Amino acid sequence: MNDKLDFMVYCMEYYKQDKKMTGAQTARLFSEYGVLDYIKSCYGALHTTPPGCIVEDIDGFIVARKNGVQEIAQ
Repeated sequence: MNDKLDFMVYCMEYYKQDKKMTGAQTARLFSEYGVLDYIKSCYGALHTTPPGCIVEDIDGFIVARKNGVQEIAQ
């Protein structure tokens, strides 16, 4: 695997555990809101961020998407 892919899996697993979700629930959520694309595009900043902050960042991204925001400033 490459570093970005490893990191995307790490983020998904950490988010799943933090939110007490199943893998399928997390995969659906991430797919619905484009979270993996977001993580990949923000890898440079996110990979040095503590796990709890990554979860908060993902939550913020999902809320923005739910509210119709398509682009997040990077």
